[in-house]
Order: sequence, then structure tokens, then C-alpha cells
Amino acid sequence: MTDPVPGNPIPSGSPAQGVIQRAKDILLKPKQTWDVIAGETESVQSLYVPYVLILAAIGPVAGLIGGQVFGYRFLSVSFHPPLGGAIVSALLSYALTLAAVYVVALVIDALATTFGGQKNSIQALKVAVYSATAGWVAGIFSLLPTLAMLGAVVGGLYGLYLLYLGLPRLMKAPEDKAVVYTAVVVVVTILCVFLVSAIVGAFAMQGTPALSVGL
Repeated sequence: MTDPVPGNPIPSGSPAQGVIQRAKDILLKPKQTWDVIAGETESVQSLYVPYVLILAAIGPVAGLIGGQVFGYRFLSVSFHPPLGGAIVSALLSYALTLAAVYVVALVIDALATTFGGQKNSIQALKVAVYSATAGWVAGIFSLLPTLAMLGAVVGGLYGLYLLYLGLPRLMKAPEDKAVVYTAVVVVVTILCVFLVSAIVGAFAMQGTPALSVGL
């Protein structure tokens, strides 16, 4: 595979190959990759298609499959969500995640000058998109519902680190203000995640799961 061309984040080859390579780069060598990302010419569409559209689907799809195959268990009670409701919940979660990324980007951009940075909506969207990579990739843990929480914690913590590295590089915020800047963005991100979970959970509760009691 050839290296990315400056101004083009996707290497030559299939879109899926480009997404995989960029995800590997941001996870395995984040400092160097943020420097590359900072100089890329982007748009909202090129950031979402195909990168966000592909990676943001990992968690909802894995959760859908895991819930149907293994079900969920709490103490001695286990249940499998109805397939129809599970599919709609996965689609709703996916759609809300796409929207939440943009909301986080708006917050990053709005707070830039407060923390000595420079406002730039596209750079802010880059930070929101690529710092979310760890959480999206960790969504694969949802294939086994018992590991879903572990995946969320691991992906979330590494995502904080990616955010901390990306904010000063892309938003030009001083290093000494990066920690507070990151903390404020994290609070907003948590609120977005909570809102998405609450909406999807409220919808899912409308379904009637198939319950079984195990020993």
C-alpha cells in the first residue's frame, strides 16, 4: 500500500484499506499521525465518508450480533432482544453517533479561543473524528455482551489520550492549557454519549425481550 498523499488522508486502494490504515496509524503512532492530519485539506464530507461511516458502525453492528447470538445476562436472568427492535435500536444508535461527532466538533471549535487556540471548524471536526477512533474500534467487544463494558472503558481512556494529543496540534492551543481544554471537551462528549444511550435505551425498553432464567 502506498503512503497517503499530502492533503489526502486515504491512501490509494480501496476506501476500506484507507480507513484501516488511518485507524492503525492514529492508534499505534498518534503523535506522528496527528501532525500529518493537521496538514491535510479536508471537508465535512471527506471526513465522514468513508472513515466515520465505517468505524462508527462497528459498535452498533457488533452489539446487534452479540445481543442476538449470546443475549444479555444480569444475575440469573438472561434475555435476547426482539430482532426487529434490536435492528432499529442499532440504526438509531448509529445515526445519533454520527450527529454527536459533529456536536463535539462544534464545542471544540467554540472553546478554542477560550484556551488560547485558533478557531477552525474543519480542524475541530478532525479532532472529534480521529480521537473517537479508539472508542469505535473497541466497539468490537460488543460481540460478547459481557465484554462490552471493558471495551467501552479501554476505548474511552485511549480516546482521551488521543484527544489530549490532538487538541494542541490542530487547534493551536498552548500545551499548558491542553489538559483543561481536554477535560471540558470530555465532559461534553460524556453528555453526548449519555444522551445517545438514554434515547436508544428508552426506545429499546419499548420492546418486549424474550426472558429466560438460568442457574
